[in-house]
Amino acid sequence: MTSKPPKVLVANRGEIAARVLSAARELGMPTVAIFAAEDKSAGYHNKADEALPACAESDRTPVDAYLNADRIVKIAREQRVDLIHPGYGFLSENAGFAEQVRAAGMKFVGPPTE
Repeated sequence: MTSKPPKVLVANRGEIAARVLSAARELGMPTVAIFAAEDKSAGYHNKADEALPACAESDRTPVDAYLNADRIVKIAREQRVDLIHPGYGFLSENAGFAEQVRAAGMKFVGPPTE
């Protein structure tokens, strides 16, 4: 009996997200991409198995969608994600986000909170 590979959500956009999604695919991992409304036609999320809007009513700018930790964790829970990869920038060095991911039962792919 083989175990299923972990499912990863990439909480970033553009080239960074495309590279992480490609690497995950090469490893046989199912992938989820998020996108702001303004990025709907961007090609990076076409590399994912699933692509979901990350926008919430409280988002004032496109960048807000990628900084909305609560929304990202909610999407990850709904999609039964095992790992969240923040990419570079945005939430990648946010210890609070990393803790929030871990508290939700998922693994944060990034630096330790310490």
